Amino acid sequence: MNLLPAAQATLLLTSYFGNANTDGIKPLTNSEWGRFALWLRTKGLTPADLLAPDVASLIHGLQDKSISAERILALLGRGHSLALAVEKWQRAGLWIVTRSDRDYPHRLKSRLKNDSPPVLFVCGNKGLLNSGGLAVVGSRNADNEDLHFSQELGEKAAAEGKSVVSGGARGVDETAMLGAMHQGGTVIGVMADSLLKAATSAKWRKGLMEGNVVLVSPYYPEAVFNAGNAMGRNKYIYCLADSALVVHSGQKGGTLSGAEENLKKQWVPLWVKPSRDNQSANSDLVAKGGRWCASEIQVLDIAELFVPGNFTEGVNGEQAEMFAASDEPQPEAFEYPRRPQAPPGLSLREEVAVYPQADFYQIFLRELSRLAAEPVTAEYLIEAMSLNKSQMNDWLKRAEDEGSVKKLTKPMRYQFVHSH
Repeated sequence: MNLLPAAQATLLLTSYFGNANTDGIKPLTNSEWGRFALWLRTKGLTPADLLAPDVASLIHGLQDKSISAERILALLGRGHSLALAVEKWQRAGLWIVTRSDRDYPHRLKSRLKNDSPPVLFVCGNKGLLNSGGLAVVGSRNADNEDLHFSQELGEKAAAEGKSVVSGGARGVDETAMLGAMHQGGTVIGVMADSLLKAATSAKWRKGLMEGNVVLVSPYYPEAVFNAGNAMGRNKYIYCLADSALVVHSGQKGGTLSGAEENLKKQWVPLWVKPSRDNQSANSDLVAKGGRWCASEIQVLDIAELFVPGNFTEGVNGEQAEMFAASDEPQPEAFEYPRRPQAPPGLSLREEVAVYPQADFYQIFLRELSRLAAEPVTAEYLIEAMSLNKSQMNDWLKRAEDEGSVKKLTKPMRYQFVHSH
């Protein structure tokens, strides 16, 4: 990992490089980082500037009840620990993605704003972080009926081209993820602990090697289980997905609190499986705004789970990142031109023929070369370019026919082909 200066500074300020009890100083929390980043911006500074020798003079005048200049300097002085940790993580195949990176999940930025994690540790195909999908959540101690439902749910989602997003914990989470993976589908696992260990686990090896699995965590990759982290990561599961299904929730615990937070924040539609367990909180979640799904997997319509209903989708209102990696080449910024209003009944090709001065397809190709440098889904491209599905499918087919894009299967993805 050739970390840019901005990424190095962000890691130094927000991450642990050892056991939290022995690291000596507490990194900035998400909210603290958000406040400090805002302060930097008002001073015309970027995180990369904090690696300068005269950093003490740069942050002179910082006034925050929990962020002192001394704390910032102490965190920035951990360069040796950072180097050792990054080398270890790199050997294990981990990526480091910061909020200024293109691969950072836009759903997290959109839904959590400045509370989105400044750093994510990633193992596997980081391109999947923006694929969305179905969040499948449930109890660790689910019964066999619910585990069987979870496995078949993962398989069915994979068969219909939807990623499964879950927490990697034993029980419902792991079962749904493995069901999707064994079906050849894509999986996003949001880990609350032990990412480094999971990266070498035999259970995920096949999916990781084939590029169908990504494991991600906002926490120190070697962190042991911590109830607070397990509860805190639930929001990331919902915010990385497009819809969610609760298989089984107890009367207390992470499944319940995560689902209730999602209902309150209205990140994604919440579906709930009917339960035979009278002690479950499934019916309570429906009373609070969730919706029953089919109890039999054979009649469950995966597509229906993605109907937004009355939920507010926030992805299109994504907040701009405070800092871009200033020393990384950035693509030319532009807005997609609005197509002039064409007479009703014209196809897309006919509209372009009517308005040849606006070569939208060439603009599409230019962005495709950037967004699909690595295989991505059509859904990701639709969101990234703000195009409708029919228009995207039309242009992807044209690009495929021209040899500008390669269509991959299992799962279906697209990759731009650069001409030589």
